[in-house]
Amino acid sequence: MRTTGKLIALALVTTVLVPPSAAAAAPKPPPNVPRIAWGPCADAPDPEPFEPPAQCGTLAVPIDWSNPSGPTMKIAVAKRPALDAENRIGSLVINPGGPGGSGVDFALWGYYYFSEELRNKFDIVGFDPRGVARSNPVVCGADLLFKFPGPLIETRGEFQRRGAYNQALGNDCRARTGPVFDHVDTISVARDIEAIRRAVGDQKLTYYGTSYGTLMGQQYAELYPHKVRALALDSNMDHSLGTTAFLETQAATAQDSFDEFVKGCNAEPTCPMYGQDISAVWRNLLVKADNGELTDPDDPTWHYTTLDLIGFAYGSFYGPDWFFLADIINWLNGGSSQPQSATAAEARAALRVYAPIDEAYENSFAAVFCEDWAVPMSSFQQYTTLMAKQRAVAPDMRFSPLGLDATVACHGWPAKANNPQHPLNVPATGNKLLLINNLHDPATGYNWAVAAANQLGAAATLLTYEGWGHGSYARTPCIDNAVDAYLVSLTLPAPGTSCPAAQPFAATNGARATDTPSRRDLLPSGARPAWAR
Repeated sequence: MRTTGKLIALALVTTVLVPPSAAAAAPKPPPNVPRIAWGPCADAPDPEPFEPPAQCGTLAVPIDWSNPSGPTMKIAVAKRPALDAENRIGSLVINPGGPGGSGVDFALWGYYYFSEELRNKFDIVGFDPRGVARSNPVVCGADLLFKFPGPLIETRGEFQRRGAYNQALGNDCRARTGPVFDHVDTISVARDIEAIRRAVGDQKLTYYGTSYGTLMGQQYAELYPHKVRALALDSNMDHSLGTTAFLETQAATAQDSFDEFVKGCNAEPTCPMYGQDISAVWRNLLVKADNGELTDPDDPTWHYTTLDLIGFAYGSFYGPDWFFLADIINWLNGGSSQPQSATAAEARAALRVYAPIDEAYENSFAAVFCEDWAVPMSSFQQYTTLMAKQRAVAPDMRFSPLGLDATVACHGWPAKANNPQHPLNVPATGNKLLLINNLHDPATGYNWAVAAANQLGAAATLLTYEGWGHGSYARTPCIDNAVDAYLVSLTLPAPGTSCPAAQPFAATNGARATDTPSRRDLLPSGARPAWAR
């Protein structure tokens, strides 16, 4: 997940609002779903040695799945054909999350991310979900986007103005996007995935989804449990929580990531803040930011806000990039004249994470999230109560920028939540799902993974990565081998299996201290899943 506004492309949760049976009623897909006419990709990267050329195409699906014979839209798809055609198993459908991440880009660059074992046995098939990138993207006016007000609200008037802004923005996006705007929920995406499965000719679905892509997989399993071959869900959503529980679980996992950063820095002599009281320094910087007194060490006219500071730290937990975070905190606190790991200009750019929304990626976030989540925030008094509850569980981070951004974005949003929260309801009679999660994930916390696993019961197995950051696959051989064995051979890890963490610090630049970089480190930053940037 990245920040929008910049919101961090994500994952999130809420009370029981609909019975499980309401989400499980899948309409019959239209007969004779057409096959995808594959052709050359207009924007594929230069082919790697021994990699077959990527192929691209579109698939027509109903705009409104409750009216399968009504108007249609086109879903963009991309495929990296299997390297070993003779031993090909089928297609591995993938999605990188967000909401708003491009599965087409993920597939085009998939040879960096997915193991050779998976690329030998599967066509890697990515798709841009409805409302995203090449699939009838949500389009919003730049004039409104550049007025994005942020999620911290000080007065009743600001609360009312934020609701009015969200309503105006949503109405503008609806007018520019067309009827798809009101049908970008994840239940509709799950039905699109079923259409893709049929179009590529697989009897059952093999799927890898990460972050928000796990919600797509979870809801597919609810709708089509007997069409599941293997669903590997990495960095899991818990789509069962109400507003309060959603924000508190988000704040708790953000604080956990901060605590782990402090613990790691205190144990590593190469950390720029080794031996310091990091929490005390951090809280002092927050007070300065609260009072408008946190200035750039090289330019006292440049002020950093509380959102800048907390958002920067939160984004640093995704890697995790502990060295860079400690380096910038030390620089802001006057501990060095220049950052060790960046120029002052680069540090300044990294800190300004709450710039106005100006990217197409961001347009779809609120549109999707607010159709998937009923997170009502009816008054300024409720807002202040929710902020106090978050701060109680996250004294250093105060809140999760991702959780708060997403929730506040829905206040006044004109589209209704037509896919509201409910506990997962997947029968244990089909093939089991594999859930994978980091123990210290800042965005899709381990608390969510445990909750999702409990809801699924005998229908799923949870695999734990004992480390940090967002996203587990492509970090260590232990995780990769377990996921690959499941996707290729349907061999699940034993219940309770966990994989040790890779060291998050290195002596000079904060990269993981391993002999070779992980595949996720090799993926070009512009093509990474949103959570890997």
